[in-house]
Amino acid sequence: MRALIQRVSRASVSVDGVEAAAIGPGLLVLLGVAGGDSEDDAAALAAKTAVLRVFSNEAGKFDLSLLDTGGEALVVSQFTLYADASRGRRPDFTAAAGPEKAEALYLAFADALRAKGVRVSTGVFGAHMKVELVNDGPVTIWLDTEAS
Repeated sequence: MRALIQRVSRASVSVDGVEAAAIGPGLLVLLGVAGGDSEDDAAALAAKTAVLRVFSNEAGKFDLSLLDTGGEALVVSQFTLYADASRGRRPDFTAAAGPEKAEALYLAFADALRAKGVRVSTGVFGAHMKVELVNDGPVTIWLDTEAS
């Protein structure tokens, strides 16, 4: 499982011109699910995300997490995080989980993050979405379950 995490001042996702979800200060989490991922991976990555210290303290140091700041998370499924473009010009997505498994683990990740005390909004799984964000910093962090 992979997460591309961006610290944001605000973020939103729209489908067909209608806003589906929006958050204020917090994290935009673009989440990719691989074929071999499990609910344990979703729980571990959610736990890491909840306590990841990417918000500044009074001294300007990265020392605070979503839990410390009361920030929100917008979780958006993104199978393209498992793109393999090492050959040819068209990315291969065979490492990404199929839709049924990916949706279940995407929802498990969001639920695990909620269980840690984070306010979570989600995109619309499988939909063509427009994601808008104001990256704060900018701060962008890549997390893998192997590295968690």
